[in-house]
Amino acid sequence: MSTAQRPRAFAAVDLGATSGRVMIGRVGEDLLELEQVARFPNGPVRRPDGLHWDFEALMEQVLDGLAEAVRREPSIESIGIDTWAVDYGLLHGAALRAEPFHYRDDRGARGVDLVHARVPFAELYARNGLQFLPFTTLYQLAADDDAGEAGTVLLVPDLVAHRLTGARVAERTNASTTGLLGVHDREWDAALAERIGIGADLLPPLVDPGQRIGRLLPAVAARIGADPPVVAVGSHDTASAVVAAPLASPSSAYISCGTWGLVGLELDAPVLTDGAREADFTHELGVDGRIRFLHNVTGLWLLTETVRAWEAEDGAPIDLPELVARAAAAAPGVPVFDANDESLSAPGDMPARIAAVVRANGAEPPPTRAGFVRMIVESVAQAFADAIGAAAELTGRRVDAIDLIGGGSLNRLLCQTTADRSGLPVLAGPVEATALGNVLVQARAAGVLGADASLEDLRDLVRRTHPPERYAPRR
Repeated sequence: MSTAQRPRAFAAVDLGATSGRVMIGRVGEDLLELEQVARFPNGPVRRPDGLHWDFEALMEQVLDGLAEAVRREPSIESIGIDTWAVDYGLLHGAALRAEPFHYRDDRGARGVDLVHARVPFAELYARNGLQFLPFTTLYQLAADDDAGEAGTVLLVPDLVAHRLTGARVAERTNASTTGLLGVHDREWDAALAERIGIGADLLPPLVDPGQRIGRLLPAVAARIGADPPVVAVGSHDTASAVVAAPLASPSSAYISCGTWGLVGLELDAPVLTDGAREADFTHELGVDGRIRFLHNVTGLWLLTETVRAWEAEDGAPIDLPELVARAAAAAPGVPVFDANDESLSAPGDMPARIAAVVRANGAEPPPTRAGFVRMIVESVAQAFADAIGAAAELTGRRVDAIDLIGGGSLNRLLCQTTADRSGLPVLAGPVEATALGNVLVQARAAGVLGADASLEDLRDLVRRTHPPERYAPRR
């Protein structure tokens, strides 16, 4: 693997469901580092017609962040964009018709009924390989009254790229989360789109990670002070994160843990069995055509929403690391609840709703906040362990370790309880897996790591520069 002698720089725009960042990534022979140049909050905004994303405010933050990145590192060679999946904007001409809806808006339920009346879920699974989630893009589009008036649908990262370059494309890893991409040929399923009332002409051309999307529009280049191209990366943030998952062997499982926990294995071919469908396992595309065979588990959303409710009650901020440390010292014999219970999917008064789920199962939640946090973490860890066990059984693959990446890798209690409940060692880190994967795909496209660098080569650089912390199971 050839490398450049001096580090080269790339900008990663990494937008999550609760916050966004702009990072500078520097890559060399034995160097892979990130510098955060901007961080800003992100989240749903309530409008008269439902939950939306404040996309214009988000774009302002992105542009300011890119300008700061260029100020600090004028040699930035390209920009990569990753975000959460499934949500989209509709373009009429060059204009955005309305703010993108938030995936937690409840309109998806209406779309589910409309779609399943025309295409049974078993057939959908055979065509797109996706687990049932009521906010999947095809359900949202089926319920979207504006879709018939639009010219193009762009998923959020592609919408950001459009604002930067004017290009209208769909990056393939994120397109695979829409329900409209064929699980076998990995192309838009135009026949399916038409059957559920979505015009196939709404769907833009597909691009793969590493392809150049376009140069910046003149006004954008003037604002940020440079003119690097935008390069497609794994624009679904989990696709980028899994690029940077160390995955030392095919027997390694991964958990990309943040608001959600994406739990699964990397495969070369789909597993479209009745068992996989009934267990709610999904097939999303990764970089280099890999399949992310995974199950969506509610992750740290339960904890952050609980803390948000307590802060509102107290009228003061809570030191979350200190609270988690107290939870780790709390008695371990807490009740465990279903972290994926549907009643816990929406914002608002999470402690009361969790307590109701616990009591409905004949248990009583711990009376202290530390104990309550311990219960949440143990429940999430059990959901992770259950998903790993199911993935192993469905694929016939013996799992020997779990790579836990993303923000959840900082939660030592979560890492240890996941090891304990799964009976498998947990290798924690890197924390910034998504941004690292974003940068690595850009670097390879620029020839920094050699034109023939494999995904395993990229991961080897991650292991050498960001060695994970190991948690051994205690029972």
